[in-house]
Amino acid sequence: MIKKTLVLILLLSFSSQTFAWGPTGHRIVGHIADSYLSCKAKRNIRKILGNESIAISSNWADFIKSDTSFKYLDSWHYINIKSGFNNAAFTEYLQKDTGTDAYTKLVFLISELKNKQNSLEKKQFYLRLLIHIAGDIHQPMHVSRAEDLGGNRIRAFWFSDATNLHALWDSKLIDFQQLSYTEYSANINYVTKKQRREWQQQPMTEWFFESYQLADKLYAGIKQPEPRLSYRYNFDNVEMLNQQLLKGGVRLAGLLNEIFR
Repeated sequence: MIKKTLVLILLLSFSSQTFAWGPTGHRIVGHIADSYLSCKAKRNIRKILGNESIAISSNWADFIKSDTSFKYLDSWHYINIKSGFNNAAFTEYLQKDTGTDAYTKLVFLISELKNKQNSLEKKQFYLRLLIHIAGDIHQPMHVSRAEDLGGNRIRAFWFSDATNLHALWDSKLIDFQQLSYTEYSANINYVTKKQRREWQQQPMTEWFFESYQLADKLYAGIKQPEPRLSYRYNFDNVEMLNQQLLKGGVRLAGLLNEIFR
């Protein structure tokens, strides 16, 4: 009992919203994106990243958190929006947004990557961040509520392990599938050309609103304090999980194709 209490205290003290998909999730998104890049985008990305794949680059923005000089990037990974917005109100909020968050910084990164005057070092920095953050915002708890730090304060048990709603969606559900990122990508990367075009043509505000709506569903699914979640939770949510990973990869490819056209 004492051990469980200490674990919960540690989880709450580590309540930053800055971790989204864990390493496997980000690599899945990056690996899927790579399969839909145009030849021109591939060439330009290779000039910037060299032999570093999009899948491997995708975790760089979390890796650098070990260096405190990058602390200012924490809020780039998520956006806090109060509940209750419909699509129109949500879009209006984003259009007027002047904060330092995932939406404003994705807009910034897109602009900077289109600026041909930037140095190679800057392009590497901006591209690695864009790859990561585009994946982040498809994890629903990264477009959620400030009062619980994106689900970090919503305690739960995953089988017998103490965790929280945010961490569950970061990695625990993905890891439960027991697949490598290449195996996972191959298992879910099925989308028609029509669907791919539709997802890629949606404005970025729609990506955020979609995650916002899914976050509301996830909050509603926690019906008691510190629930014990296991096989049934996976059964009910794995389709949503896979769809968000797939959409993240397809949309990231579309974004990169547009930047490097």
